[in-house]
Amino acid sequence: MEGEPTLRLRIFNLNCWAIRYLSKRRQQRVRLIGDTLRQEGFDLALLQEVWSEQDYCELKVKLAGSYPFSHYFRSGVIGSGLCVFSRFPILDTLLYQYSLNGYPYMLQHGDWFCGKVCLEGLDGFAGVRAPLLSLSLQLHAEYCRDKDAYLPHRLVQAWELAQFIRHTSKAADVVLLGGDLNMHPEDVGIRLLRGWTGLQDAFAEAVHFEGCKNGCTLVPDNCFTDKSELLPFPLGIRIDYILYKAISSFTVKCEELKTTTGRAPGVDIPFSDHEAVMATLHIQRQGQPAGATLGTADPALADVVTEARAEVAAGLRAARRQRYSSGRMAVLALLLLLLQAAAALATLAGLGAEQPFPKLSFCLLAFLALGVLVLATGLHLFHTMEVKMLHGTEDQMWMVLRALQERP
Repeated sequence: MEGEPTLRLRIFNLNCWAIRYLSKRRQQRVRLIGDTLRQEGFDLALLQEVWSEQDYCELKVKLAGSYPFSHYFRSGVIGSGLCVFSRFPILDTLLYQYSLNGYPYMLQHGDWFCGKVCLEGLDGFAGVRAPLLSLSLQLHAEYCRDKDAYLPHRLVQAWELAQFIRHTSKAADVVLLGGDLNMHPEDVGIRLLRGWTGLQDAFAEAVHFEGCKNGCTLVPDNCFTDKSELLPFPLGIRIDYILYKAISSFTVKCEELKTTTGRAPGVDIPFSDHEAVMATLHIQRQGQPAGATLGTADPALADVVTEARAEVAAGLRAARRQRYSSGRMAVLALLLLLLQAAAALATLAGLGAEQPFPKLSFCLLAFLALGVLVLATGLHLFHTMEVKMLHGTEDQMWMVLRALQERP
């Protein structure tokens, strides 16, 4: 409606790649990020992979004048790496951990130790009361696109995120999501998330765009990027997003979207191995509530859910095989321990007194069998939980698919 006040919201989103002792020039880059945020005066900054709480504290002190409200989300063994800086009050915060987030024995990847999703509410401003549900997140990394062992887990995360938004956005007028989703724009997980929630892609909707071609956020021109990962994609890939959705009597339009282009403005190094994404959104009140709901009818949505369910089902079959293998290994280790116990009892009873008892070999074999038993039992329990989560998600998708197919 003409004359209604407009809320102009400027958002900064970045995967900071700030791993203590491992990331190159981490401290210098964190200082650079803080200086840029202070100078540019964004309304909301969503940061991922700030793994050191000390880095967050330094940013908080530096940005106290520009961003009086902030929050660092602690979770997992090594933390979530997620933090938020805001010019406006954060009404509430919540940390949600995905039910599946990789494998604990894949230490070189480490995603299992830091599963996360976070949200916070913001007050409206400029005369527009617009409670904002804002999420900063990071989904499981892909690592290998040709043999993506984590695709079922990432689809479960995308599904849980979509369900999370649907069930927690009723008190909000606007939903804003920013983060490293580790998925290409046409991947089934992104299509599932957007189709089931109605979220719009700021890159696709922006009136004006400036930055890397196709909005890519991992580009070969970035000196910190692993060039071998981008060999199939000479222009780079887009895996960092800003998504948004108006829920009630508001409209949201993306006026402008920018990305950095390999180097931070005015310096000779990038902020991170990812490019920053910066969006300017216009939020305006309509005359009457729009009455829109999440997950509106979409002819293609049933196909997306079907494709996602098929991938989850494939992951379920693989998890069942791993559960069976680990369970069989645990049973074999237990039988070996029982045989050793029987041999030891026989020796104590004097049945094998004519031969010396090999104590050293017996102890080493017993410790080996015990170690295998403990490890295999732990893996069996983990894969049992994985099977339950994948099976539960498949059932949920089937219910949704049936409802979509029955809908007029």
